[in-house]
Amino acid sequence: MNTQAPNRPNNRADLAQIAKQAMIDRGLEPEFSPAVEQEMARITRPSNETGDDIRDLTTLLWCSIDNDDSRDLDQLSVSESLTHGAIKILVAIADVDTLVKTGTAIDDHAHNNTCSVYTAARIFPMLPERLSTDFTSLNEGEPRLSMVTEMVFDGNGELTSSTAYRALVLNRAKLAYDSVAMWLEGQGALPAAARAVAGMDSQLRAQDAIAQKLRAKRREKGALEFETIQAKAVFDGDQVVSLNVQEHNRARQLIEEFMIATNQAAALFLTGKGFSSLHRVVRSPERWLRIVDIAKTLGEALPPEPDSKALEAFLVRRRVADPVRFPDLSLTIVKLMGAGEYVIDKPGSAGVGHFGLAVRDYAHSTAPNRRFPDLVTLRLMKAALIGAPSPYSDAALFALAAHCSQQEDDANKVERQVRKAAAALLLASRIGDRFDAIVTGASDKGTYVRVFSPPVEGRLVQGFEGYKVGQKLRVELLGVNVPRGFIDFARRD
Repeated sequence: MNTQAPNRPNNRADLAQIAKQAMIDRGLEPEFSPAVEQEMARITRPSNETGDDIRDLTTLLWCSIDNDDSRDLDQLSVSESLTHGAIKILVAIADVDTLVKTGTAIDDHAHNNTCSVYTAARIFPMLPERLSTDFTSLNEGEPRLSMVTEMVFDGNGELTSSTAYRALVLNRAKLAYDSVAMWLEGQGALPAAARAVAGMDSQLRAQDAIAQKLRAKRREKGALEFETIQAKAVFDGDQVVSLNVQEHNRARQLIEEFMIATNQAAALFLTGKGFSSLHRVVRSPERWLRIVDIAKTLGEALPPEPDSKALEAFLVRRRVADPVRFPDLSLTIVKLMGAGEYVIDKPGSAGVGHFGLAVRDYAHSTAPNRRFPDLVTLRLMKAALIGAPSPYSDAALFALAAHCSQQEDDANKVERQVRKAAAALLLASRIGDRFDAIVTGASDKGTYVRVFSPPVEGRLVQGFEGYKVGQKLRVELLGVNVPRGFIDFARRD
């Protein structure tokens, strides 16, 4: 492979151009049209909509927990302890629909891309930044309209009731995953934003406690827990200097469980109102027997028919038995399970369900600033609340399901291509260096290895004969192709 790396120091600009071209190649729009800009010029502030159906919940101790650099805040949460160990959880979702109406140029752009695309060098937001990071974002200290899902769980973590309504909310503390997790796990201090709000510490403890109960119950039902390595480029100025792997921690688990519960409650709410809706599903793996074969090579036995409980038990055992190879096993199983997709769910239908999460009714509803299906769900819920007809026909929802599935897949490919390009860029100056690695794939399509440090994957183009997945080896970097994200190694045992 010929090494192709930029000569100038602005790695960020090169990656941004790669990302933009990848967007265009896949039919995604990297820039907003003049019509969108014209509409944005007429939106000068957050919505000031009022009404008897909008509750004022600004006195509650709402908080957000997201990535350190997140600015498009879609959800807040707050809890209330009830009698006999029960707990009420409220999750507020940004009311994006109050400013983004169907038939507008802004909505048309969101409909085309269907999601925000996050790459190392540049974010391509689904909505103009002034909306997604300001006017509709649930920013700290700023009252915002929202759709609230109210859920009551008993002492065992079973959902006993849920409802939804519109409300005005106020984010009291903008928090980040890693610092909250360190505090929850006893490894760090309570974040300053939480310390500044009386009672926020007990709020976070209560939310963490119920989240862990919800997590345990899902795993009992067969929810799958993987560990895949997706390294994020770290910049020093405009230069890529390292790759950082995000750790799954208690704070991420907290938000994950609340979002799963909210998405289930949204699905049940719309079904109860007689509305068809979009559901996110992962079907039972068609290539289950291939998963069975992989387990067999590791001395494990899985049943001949798809069984999420058996698969989760297998994954738990392998994580303990071989933690070094577990990320690669996780990635293999994820690929064999197949991608998630959107489908239309009609009242009274059996539903496909989400194999990986071990839930049946699951609507994407929690990120309308970032995902178009969530904005659709928000519009459906608002119509259902006032007894209005559905704003989307079944035919429209069917078309949306197919379109959103395709566009989300293309967005994932853009993000993956830029991650690979960033890895190649990082290694461009290290041609000839040797690394410890592990074989992650060996088939007719080629042999692939993962280097332990930095955490990158590439192709073994010399000396690949006879290797099996999981074997460790020493490799030499032969070359990279930054635009294509190719990294080539040779065996050097």
